[in-house]
Amino acid sequence: MPVQENILYLTFDDGPHPTITPFVLDELKKIGAKATFFSIGKNVHQYPEIYKRIMAEGHAVGNHTYRHLNGWKTADEEYFEDIRHAETVINSKLYRPPYGKIRRSQIVEIISPRFGMKVIMWTVLSGDFDEKLSKEQCLDNVINTSEPGAIIVFHDSEKAADRMTYALPKMLEHFKNKGYRFEKLPEKPI
Repeated sequence: MPVQENILYLTFDDGPHPTITPFVLDELKKIGAKATFFSIGKNVHQYPEIYKRIMAEGHAVGNHTYRHLNGWKTADEEYFEDIRHAETVINSKLYRPPYGKIRRSQIVEIISPRFGMKVIMWTVLSGDFDEKLSKEQCLDNVINTSEPGAIIVFHDSEKAADRMTYALPKMLEHFKNKGYRFEKLPEKPI
């Protein structure tokens, strides 16, 4: 993201989760950080109170499909139908493809007037989902590769919990001490 100051954009994929997402929200609240949560529709449907808390605390949300579909392995119309299904519970024009896997034809349609969404990827991947990485490596991935305007991705999911719950508080403290702010992604273009 184009910035003139020390701003980082934290994003969380795959929630909401009944215990992990509240942990993330509590950590963000400690330092007044804002973030964007790319939520899976079925999880929003299952945990609407957590989704409402995300919104109530001033964070942004984004569509991450209803069933966490891989765009490379899913027919276009099925993929679009799943995004539409997620729209019934997620009110956002921000979209992140699960696994970062999306075909050009899908991007063209998602940004077209039919959907009118903004496809958001990332510049820094924590790797918290990768069970081969240590929690220290996940922290180092973020600290060593983030610069002003970076879009950082963590996951509020069970698979990533051990690594994320270690790395997130330490990363927040590190960048706060360096004078950074954490902002949510804007829905409108900059």
